[in-house]
Amino acid sequence: MTLAEKILAAHSGKASVSPGDFLSVRCDLVLSNDITAPIAIREFERLGVPRVFDPSRIVMVPDHFCPNKDIQSATQAKMMREFARKHGLLYFEVGEMGIEHVILPEKGLALPGQVIVGADSHTCTYGALGAFATGMGSTDIAVAMATGEIWMKAPTTIKFIYHGRPGKWTGGKDLILHTIGNIGVDGALYSAMEFHGETINNLGMDGRFTMANMAIEAGGKAGLFQVDSTTRRYLKGRTRNKYNVYASDADAEYARVIEYDSSQIEPQVAFPHLPSNTRPISRVGHVPIDQAVIGSCTNGRLDDLRLAARVLKGRKVDPHVRCIVLPGSQQVYLDALKEGLIEIFIKAGAAVSTPTCGPCLGGHMGILAAGERCISTTNRNFIGRMGHPKSEVYLANPALAAASAILGRIAEPGETE
Repeated sequence: MTLAEKILAAHSGKASVSPGDFLSVRCDLVLSNDITAPIAIREFERLGVPRVFDPSRIVMVPDHFCPNKDIQSATQAKMMREFARKHGLLYFEVGEMGIEHVILPEKGLALPGQVIVGADSHTCTYGALGAFATGMGSTDIAVAMATGEIWMKAPTTIKFIYHGRPGKWTGGKDLILHTIGNIGVDGALYSAMEFHGETINNLGMDGRFTMANMAIEAGGKAGLFQVDSTTRRYLKGRTRNKYNVYASDADAEYARVIEYDSSQIEPQVAFPHLPSNTRPISRVGHVPIDQAVIGSCTNGRLDDLRLAARVLKGRKVDPHVRCIVLPGSQQVYLDALKEGLIEIFIKAGAAVSTPTCGPCLGGHMGILAAGERCISTTNRNFIGRMGHPKSEVYLANPALAAASAILGRIAEPGETE
């Protein structure tokens, strides 16, 4: 079996599963946020059950519009807060919170071998830890909160192998953008994406989180990495809970095997209005920008901020560009502060915000007007994603976004040296 099949078999009481099997799957963690939780709460209450299946396995994080931007978002958060208190759920809000997909691994809640379901499409992030993690609708999450189970069809698995070592400015964001550009936004439709190869073995956890996070942008059901020494180092000291490690069998059957030479992958830029509309930086041309966003559940971790700071140190953001830096969690913010990264950003002329999804979804703290362009380390660039339908979002890695903020146009980091 593949990694996904092994985890699903273990959680459905079966000796083995095959693609296409319909399964009732036990959940280890159930997640929702300030957009999706209120719907799940209303549906949960319609079920008429007195309590959730296990409050220690249900997490709610208001991260999209928090700190609250208006009365409606405050009402949504209040509803979550009261429900979480009533049922004793895990709840992380302003001052303690962060972006959900950053803080769950950080706090040792997401672990290898788990099945994690969330009412957010980027729940697949936790596959970086060797978990089967996938997004679901709020009504499914309501049932999961009540029963601890969900049903799903076992997905096929596509194996991606990355050979060699990437160049200086090429990281996890570039590997996944290149992959999505190659196979398309439906290239892994309802498939588990399994990542392998020398490049992956040498990739840090933050880069792995980025790649797993964007599996959904290729239509993937999940994005998974094998547990190795890098995973174990990351988990050390984060949890005392036991976890199970699964690995794909040598004779596992894959729907496809796709291979790449990472040494040939340049830093990538996804042009509007799809994550698959990618170009290597050498073919981008002259594209002026109005805003640069560095952060989100894709690239708001400490290594991402270090990369951006490395480019911005001793330099100034172009006076015609708004550069917004969003640490992914309070811990990331604190670590960046201790390392002097926040000072670098502020001296460069960037604005540093409390952790929030904010501008990624056109929520707040970075909305675009008509005709404006933004280069962003986020994961989606659909029409109107970050504001006005006539604005444009270009996706890139943190170093490239920082370089672009300095030069006022989409640029390769080496141009600032």
